[in-house]
Parts: sequence; C-alpha cells; structure tokens
Amino acid sequence: MSLDQVISIGKETLGITLLVAMPCLAISITVGLLVSIFQATTQIHDQTLSFVPKIVAVMVTLMLFGGWMLKTLMDFTLRLIEQLPGLI
Repeated sequence: MSLDQVISIGKETLGITLLVAMPCLAISITVGLLVSIFQATTQIHDQTLSFVPKIVAVMVTLMLFGGWMLKTLMDFTLRLIEQLPGLI
C-alpha cells in the first residue's frame, strides 16, 4: 500500500465524516443560536433550556436523515472492502 493510497483513503474518510455529520451539526448550531437569542431577550438563563431543545432537534434530524447517513456510510464501507484486494 503506497502513501498516496493511504492519503486518498484518509481524505475520502474525512470528507464522508463531514458530510454525514453536517445535518446534525447544522441543526444543533441553529437551534443553539435561536435558544441563546431567546434567553438573551427574556433574560432566562437556565442551563437545561439550552440543552434540551438541541437534543430534541438532533434526535429529529437523526430520524429524518438517518437512512441517508446509513446508506452513505454503507456505500463507503463497501467501496473500501471492494478496493481491499488491490491495496495489498
């Protein structure tokens, strides 16, 4: 296995990881921003108020995008397994 192959696989792995994690991260950041704006305007500074909506939003996002995430990861894993004989 050459250094170029390792770098290529690592690069693709990081890209797939970012792609799969992006929906949850984007929703979490958006909900966190909305909750912080709400807390600033109402001056309610409860710690649980910032975590519970984010957890619920991420769970809903996982339910909506979970199938796509799983398919993306399975396709990537199958491609790696198929490339395995050629890498040795």
